[in-house]
Amino acid sequence: MKEQKEHINRRSFIKRAWAWLGAIAFVELMAITFNMFSPGKRKNAANSSFIKTAGLVDDIVPGTVLPFKNGQFYLARYADGGFLALSLICTHLGCSISWDGQKEQFVCPCHASVFDDKGNVLSPPAPRALDAYKVIIEDGVVMVDTSHKIRRKRFEKSDLVYA
Repeated sequence: MKEQKEHINRRSFIKRAWAWLGAIAFVELMAITFNMFSPGKRKNAANSSFIKTAGLVDDIVPGTVLPFKNGQFYLARYADGGFLALSLICTHLGCSISWDGQKEQFVCPCHASVFDDKGNVLSPPAPRALDAYKVIIEDGVVMVDTSHKIRRKRFEKSDLVYA
């Protein structure tokens, strides 16, 4: 018995290749749709990857501003002992701000917006105060929940958290 090999011409090969690619794309689309509508692990504050430990209350000196680049925030402790976590993203166009300790203000290098130590706008074009994050103090440990930015127009005394 002779084996007969099926001869595939170029046109047949391309049709089959497109059919296989279409099938793979369909399976991927179904997987994405299923994941979108199925309950699963959602981002929330209970997820420890969003809770950043800043340090012990007693180790953070009043009157200081500490950068936490990995957590995307600055932690300020004021003379009265209050804590405030400020986003390091400018509210104008999203550039990273920096802390100028000599002038005690935040500066945006992109368009020269300036913010005071509480995040209030001192010099536009930034339209509003820096966003904040929730500060949590438990058992003498300062933590910051980065799961949700708190959009603010200006600083309010109620923004501060005390130990």
